[in-house]
Amino acid sequence: MTAGEASLRRFLHGLPGVDQVGAEARAAALGTRSIKTTAKAYALDLAISMVDLTTLEGQDTPGKVKALATKALRPDPADPGCPKVAAVCVYGDLVATAKEVVGDQVNVAAVATAFPSGRASLEVKLADTRDAVAAGADEIDMVIDRGAFLAGRYLQVFEEIVAVKEACRRPDGSHAHLKVIFETGELQTYDNVRRASWLAMLAGGDFIKTSTGKVQPAATLPVTLVMLEAVRDFREATGVQVGVKPAGGIRTAKDAIKYLVMVNEVAGDDWLTPEWFRFGASTLLNDLLMQRTKLATGRYSGPDYFTLD
Repeated sequence: MTAGEASLRRFLHGLPGVDQVGAEARAAALGTRSIKTTAKAYALDLAISMVDLTTLEGQDTPGKVKALATKALRPDPADPGCPKVAAVCVYGDLVATAKEVVGDQVNVAAVATAFPSGRASLEVKLADTRDAVAAGADEIDMVIDRGAFLAGRYLQVFEEIVAVKEACRRPDGSHAHLKVIFETGELQTYDNVRRASWLAMLAGGDFIKTSTGKVQPAATLPVTLVMLEAVRDFREATGVQVGVKPAGGIRTAKDAIKYLVMVNEVAGDDWLTPEWFRFGASTLLNDLLMQRTKLATGRYSGPDYFTLD
């Protein structure tokens, strides 16, 4: 199916179409589930452990990244029982700075391939990836060429993902994990989201990710539902499990729990671990911490109780 443009197109356009009304209705229904007490405490800790704590601004400094990395290790300094986050996500030139703080205790993810637009030559994208891996990145978040995808040049997108996956290879033969970002807000239809999901998985992506966080709409429950169905069906067809990362616009613990319910109901509890599901977020962590403190003490802590990211 990946031998040429025509066969890849036939396969991707032969995937079952997404029922837009049905997908949105199911996502809305799953979002109404109520979780209380012990289950809520478990869900809050699980969500914290799934956060990719992110700063991707032109004004990022080594000091800001060090502070963020310190928070990743101890999200709540007053509570050593609070779990660490899954990763710190930064630009490639700040990977070494983050790694200096977290060591091997928390992963460091780097955005690459001309993030967020993806508008660069393949040579530049591969150099971007290799530089981040050489600096110590455990994970690479790449962006696909949405222009090529929307123009139907699927083989070009496929081959680019394959090449970036190879650029994630370390001298010892291991690979940095590759997350493939679709920018679903630009893909226009759920059918395109399903096609992009299968394309990225066939090319060897370890994770599929909704968004860069720079384009609206970013992550939504229906889009994530379609991606979760894709990874579930892909594992059933191939035996290979691929992770999912919604990113952008997930700001509250209530929102995060809706996503966890969806993961459990659509893909299954095999995906309910940081190895297979992540939240790309900068502001979500503080709300999770506030809700966690409220559950433990019965009192809300103000937003200024935790550090601003």
